[in-house]
Amino acid sequence: MRQTAMEADVVIIGSGPAGLQAAIHAARKKVSTVLIGKLENSSTFEIPVENYFGTPGKQSGTELLMNGVRQAVSFGCEVEDMNVVSAERKGDRFMVTAESGVVVEAKAVVLATGITRNTLGVPGEKEFGNGKGVSYCASCDCNFYKGKAVAVVGGQSEAAISAELMTRYASKVYWVFSKLDADISLVEKAVSAGAERIEVPVKQIKGDDRVRSILLSDGNEVPVDGVFIELGGKSSVDLAMDLGIMPEMDDSVKVDRGCATSVPGVFACGDITGRPWQIGKAVGEGVVAGSAAADYAKKVGQ
Repeated sequence: MRQTAMEADVVIIGSGPAGLQAAIHAARKKVSTVLIGKLENSSTFEIPVENYFGTPGKQSGTELLMNGVRQAVSFGCEVEDMNVVSAERKGDRFMVTAESGVVVEAKAVVLATGITRNTLGVPGEKEFGNGKGVSYCASCDCNFYKGKAVAVVGGQSEAAISAELMTRYASKVYWVFSKLDADISLVEKAVSAGAERIEVPVKQIKGDDRVRSILLSDGNEVPVDGVFIELGGKSSVDLAMDLGIMPEMDDSVKVDRGCATSVPGVFACGDITGRPWQIGKAVGEGVVAGSAAADYAKKVGQ
């Protein structure tokens, strides 16, 4: 592990749409900017995008991210393609350490870490991710399953909401769970909309080049074209807590209209600030957070 010290005005953690947009706007304000994050960790990586302004039809999420990297670099941002392992505040500066051992000392931090979604942990889940039939956000990908059969997996309220939503798009919706712990009104709404409840755990997600069915623990196999895993989302708040930020009950990070957190000099944008988990929201907040972080760094440097 190489130990290298770097100094920057602004350090951005996360290389998804929010982080990259923050990097672009911070760098354009002529402050030294470093972005740390693996592109492949973004939820936009290797998925089709069709509901983002100015991108008609299905666009490559990976290509959008790569274009964002090129833009950020063109404005002077330094991009480190690696994970962050720790962050702490020392006086009026922040120390951010990457997995390689690189330590960046900065005047301001932008958290654009996204969220870590709960997974089923069953065979086929990982294999059929990235646009092959497994999704963790029904509101994001519902349009891809018009007239198709889908399974919504999870017994909490979020799954109930997603099951009801998918009845407006899919030809058949199976709502699969092992334990029901959702608000009764949401359950009734999903069922009355046509979602078929299956109270049996999923054992495996099966398919060829994409999802074709789910195998249940009782041995039954249900043919589906897509699987929406809605077990709730856990935000990547460890770094935020290291910096003294207390997350909300849903693990999101609260920000004001300027994307500032409760800790001076720390800003947040994108999925970590809460729903909706959409590129449009992430990019918009990235503009605000990147600009605000740059302005803050300039004041600290005076």
